[in-house]
Amino acid sequence: MEQKFIAAWLANRETAARMGVRLRPLAAEDAMKTAKRWLSGHRESDGFGILADKRHLELTLEALVVDKRFTALFTDEEANTALIRLLNAGYRF
Repeated sequence: MEQKFIAAWLANRETAARMGVRLRPLAAEDAMKTAKRWLSGHRESDGFGILADKRHLELTLEALVVDKRFTALFTDEEANTALIRLLNAGYRF
């Protein structure tokens, strides 16, 4: 499941990059550690604000974290952080 999450996140990041959203490089081997670091901090994930402005929050880390395919990979606190960020940005499920 972890590999599917990483593949989905990398694919979303590639899609965002094609839309002109500049993101920091992300190595697949560091993806889970990076995801958990973003979720434990107070700032949204890389590109979140720009993707919100473009109305493409579905491409964010936060959207993948609350995706039912991947919720088992994250703690309740991490999932709640992602959900709150999405809701505050106007994401509609």
